[in-house]
Amino acid sequence: MKVNGWKSLRLASMSAICLFLFAGMTLVAASNTGQITNGHKAKVKGVIVSRSGDLVKIQDQKSDAMEFIKLEEGTKIEREKGLRAFFRHTDMDITALVPGLTIEAEGIGNAEGQLDASTVKFNPDVFATLVAEEQQIQANQAATSTAQTTADQGVADAAAAQTSASQAQATADQGVAMAVTAAIGASVDATAIQMVNQRVSDLAEYTTVAEAEIYFRNGDSTLDAGDKWDLDELVSATSGATGYLIEIAGFTSGTGTAQYNQKLSEDRAASVAHYLTENDNVPMRRIVVPTGYGETHPAAENTDKEGHSLNRRVVVKILVNKGLQ
Repeated sequence: MKVNGWKSLRLASMSAICLFLFAGMTLVAASNTGQITNGHKAKVKGVIVSRSGDLVKIQDQKSDAMEFIKLEEGTKIEREKGLRAFFRHTDMDITALVPGLTIEAEGIGNAEGQLDASTVKFNPDVFATLVAEEQQIQANQAATSTAQTTADQGVADAAAAQTSASQAQATADQGVAMAVTAAIGASVDATAIQMVNQRVSDLAEYTTVAEAEIYFRNGDSTLDAGDKWDLDELVSATSGATGYLIEIAGFTSGTGTAQYNQKLSEDRAASVAHYLTENDNVPMRRIVVPTGYGETHPAAENTDKEGHSLNRRVVVKILVNKGLQ
């Protein structure tokens, strides 16, 4: 096991990747807020705009109204059936409810117009589409920057050509055309670009306080005594930490098919999560949804036994928000 000091970590979590897509929804909230009838059963479905503790704010798909869902002690959170699970079971943790997810909640209205949820269901695969959309936004940002540079160059050329009226006029016309094109692109993308930059900034708000790597035998996802000792030592690093989270990522070597390795990596991540909750008494709310990455992101070349053994691993990190340190 290796334990790092308090150093910055960029979370690759999907939890913040959709902020720019749904920021516009918050502008509607003040004038279009739904109310759940007190004491009546209700079902709502929409996209998570924000979450503060046990209170989740969504934009209803049918009415576009902002609804508030209150998560109780007994609220059951689960992924939709029929999808590939991060765990083998469907029960999920509150930390899986991140901005951008489409959720469906059932429960009873309370006196504050909120829905006291008994069940919350969602589909984690929606993030794949959102990643592609974010990449398009970033491509637009790069194109806008290039256009602005070209426009600036046109203006400079026009100023330098004042000694020749005809040359100055031609260069100025070209520069104005380029400037108009850049201005149009900048106007369209300015808001989206600002949201993307904010998302990137948010990724640096967490610090890794401890880290461990657990290695497995070929084709196996079972923890041995040494692995359990390493995990016990890692959890001890959370003593005194406030608001910490545990990130679990499973990997495999290049041996076997991609489908087999994907499932094996998920089994390894789930095995670690199960041990932490059952033996080290780590609350489920502290564990980010364990993820399997299959044979991607190898730590070493998959060309010999040594490389294979280094890639058959699970990486466990203890994360703390900088604002809570």
